[in-house]
Amino acid sequence: MFRLLSKESNIFSVPVYIGFLLLIVIAFNIFNFSTLYTFSTLLTFAGIALGYFCFNTIGLTYHTHLPLFLYTFFIFSFYPGNLDIGIAVALLTNSFLILILTSTNDDFRRKSYLIVGAILAVNYIFLPATWPMAIFVILHIMATSNRIGLHIFRLIFGIFLIILSYFSVMYFIGWRSWNDAYFPFTGFRFHTGYKQLMYLLPAALMMVYAVFDHFKHYNKKSPISKFKYSFLLIFFIAQLITVFLYMGSSFEFLLLLALPASIILSRFLRFTKRYWQKELGLWVIIGCVVAFKLLSFL
Repeated sequence: MFRLLSKESNIFSVPVYIGFLLLIVIAFNIFNFSTLYTFSTLLTFAGIALGYFCFNTIGLTYHTHLPLFLYTFFIFSFYPGNLDIGIAVALLTNSFLILILTSTNDDFRRKSYLIVGAILAVNYIFLPATWPMAIFVILHIMATSNRIGLHIFRLIFGIFLIILSYFSVMYFIGWRSWNDAYFPFTGFRFHTGYKQLMYLLPAALMMVYAVFDHFKHYNKKSPISKFKYSFLLIFFIAQLITVFLYMGSSFEFLLLLALPASIILSRFLRFTKRYWQKELGLWVIIGCVVAFKLLSFL
């Protein structure tokens, strides 16, 4: 199977995966006609579908099917059906952020930090637990910009415009009480029951080794590969902070890790020396996520 998935994909393969994603979303929501859940489902589908196009913009997948395949499996395993609207918005905004920040048009990317700030603010309003994304964007600006002060000002101004608009609307419709959820630095929801998560341990250990192996051969990588992998790794860490601090027993938070995890694992399998190790690693990952999904049903 690894040999089949290692072949180069083309643009026509993406609609196939999106079609399969649509079937997954419909199957999980076929008996749920709530207006809120329908809106959340549409946002979830849009965010996950847009994620398929992020693989090409990140450019670490060598245009193969493997990361798309792993991404689809992760979505299937972590998607519960009735997804919280906050996570649905986070999936959509994360995809937009990746598309903007990885754009090959430098002029467009540098002039888009106002929009990036607005996206971060919307993300925070719907899910305050996503505050680490702001740190990720600031680090990206510091690493890529020669006018750091100007671009951080644009970022903050974009955030300010959305927050001002939001509080103005809330004030005029009579919602004037403060919600403590907008200060998400207290009451962390650490997960204490690890039984179900243990099934993901082999894949997690594989990811740890993949990162270690990358830095072990760091000097052999091209400058572009180093930069893009660092971008992906910081993005993954930002999502991991959110998952670690706020997931609790809401395993749908793991959807935030699906895209970076699929790229890291697919690159690890690609650069593994022996073919039997590639094949075994792929089936171990599939077995882990399928076992995790089955246990969620039981």
